[in-house]
Amino acid sequence: MLRGGLAAMPLLVSVLAERPTAGVPAALGAMLAGINDRPGSRRASVARLGFPALAGSAGLLLGTVLAEAVGDGRSLVALPLVFGLLGLVAGAISSTGPVASACGTQVLVAVVIGAGMPLPEPGPLRALLFLAGAGWLLLLRLVLPSPGRHRSGPYRFDGEREAVAAVYEAVAGLLRATGGPQARSGRAALSGALDHAQDALAGPRLRRYASSAAERRLHAQYAAAFPLAEAATALAWAGAPLPARIVEGPRRLAAAVRTGGPCGPLPAPARTDAGLRALDDALLRAAAVFDRPAGTEQGRQGGRSYSSLLGRAWSAAGREYGLRVAVCCATSTVVAQWLHHEHWYWLPATTVFLVKPDLGPLASRVVCRAVGTVAGAAAFGVVAMLVSGPFALVATVALCGALLPVATRHFAVQTAVVTVLVLSLVLLGGEPPASWGRVVESLLACATVLFVGHLPMPGRKGSTARAALDTAVGAAHRYLGHVLDAPEDHTRKGTLRRDAYRSLAVARTAIDLSAAELPPVSRHSAGFEGVAGALERLIDTTTACAVELDHPAAELPPSHAELLAAQLSELDRSWAVPAR
Repeated sequence: MLRGGLAAMPLLVSVLAERPTAGVPAALGAMLAGINDRPGSRRASVARLGFPALAGSAGLLLGTVLAEAVGDGRSLVALPLVFGLLGLVAGAISSTGPVASACGTQVLVAVVIGAGMPLPEPGPLRALLFLAGAGWLLLLRLVLPSPGRHRSGPYRFDGEREAVAAVYEAVAGLLRATGGPQARSGRAALSGALDHAQDALAGPRLRRYASSAAERRLHAQYAAAFPLAEAATALAWAGAPLPARIVEGPRRLAAAVRTGGPCGPLPAPARTDAGLRALDDALLRAAAVFDRPAGTEQGRQGGRSYSSLLGRAWSAAGREYGLRVAVCCATSTVVAQWLHHEHWYWLPATTVFLVKPDLGPLASRVVCRAVGTVAGAAAFGVVAMLVSGPFALVATVALCGALLPVATRHFAVQTAVVTVLVLSLVLLGGEPPASWGRVVESLLACATVLFVGHLPMPGRKGSTARAALDTAVGAAHRYLGHVLDAPEDHTRKGTLRRDAYRSLAVARTAIDLSAAELPPVSRHSAGFEGVAGALERLIDTTTACAVELDHPAAELPPSHAELLAAQLSELDRSWAVPAR
């Protein structure tokens, strides 16, 4: 919230310099960066905020060039065609991940604003100002301290340290839940913590190796959690309750990560079966890593086993989403140009935000957008009656920027805050106020996205959830094949296990999102939840087998082999039903 409030500083400087229009692109860049600002490591924030800012800056420049090319920025043919083609490409790329989604959204929104918002600054200057506003927020993100940081350890690794500590806490949570009804949610929490730590430690890299002793130590501590996670998953799969003292080991390791100190004495081992032996061995290896002198860790980063960006963008899910974005952009631009509204760019810009799939189910997005816009327009009307002048508008923008981190928890609240912020910038840009015109434009955008979102598209139905499940099934089979063929390769096994669980989490998210849509869309993912359940059981059993085969000359117990065969058959049967 502090960063969001301070993000209005470039706008204040431009108003003090009597150039308020120059502050509008900077404030837009800061606003969009604020929407992307999330808790996490500083290094990960460089990609999460920086890449979308570069895309938005390029989009703003392109939009200005387009406006100059068509004369007065109005065209029923050229602009819709260009926006549609750009939406096809940006939409397909947006389907590949959260950072790519933010990049696609910002480039489309910035192109529309650049083409429609009448500002006196030339296109290159607008792009630089937009980049400066986003860069200012990124600088604040890198410089300001994290809340509740520990005094020990390098300042710049606060987020990474907390992410790695959360992994050990999640291991303790899974061990505590083993044998009870919360074991499944504990395993999901552990998978999420590992994903978050992986993202936090995998920010922009200039070298193949970690650059400092503290960073190498964090990488080594994160790697030491892999065997613990494997053993905890195997124990949860077995389902037998565990002694309470077993939880203390991972908890002490988590505290050691946060403080940078030694882990201290660990609980006495309990080596009565393969899972407990694996847990004890993993604790001993982790303790050795934690007690190792600083600077002796290797800390090499492993790469993720994902397919290429272009390959994922050109998948069935990427093509379907890209086509919907293209139709939405082109349709809304035609309607806006045909209406000859002074703020015609509001309609396609709103459409771009609404069509983002990572903001929840389509029907929910539409309702939240409509309610939030009406509330925001009413709030701005009250503010406009009570105060006036550029400094009051700057204060309003600063207040909205401070509220954005809280508002992003609900799309309707976020829409209301963004509406007040944008209307304030419109006034500072020299345009007449149009609060209720904003409401009409948003309602038209809601109708457009709702209609296009339920149009039949080429290809198989339910492409997004189906593609995510296909990826998860492939990752599970690769993991199983490696465990059976080369169990002694622990590094590769850990990478494949992370890929399998992460792909499963992505698939479950896609299935839940599809199931929450209206019946014309949700019926295409019927049966997918059963596939995900069978896949989860197979991956958990594979992890239990990996623990059994962890020692030289170990053989897979017949009971495990029979269960694997049964679960593979179950997966084939469940996947065959929705695939018809």
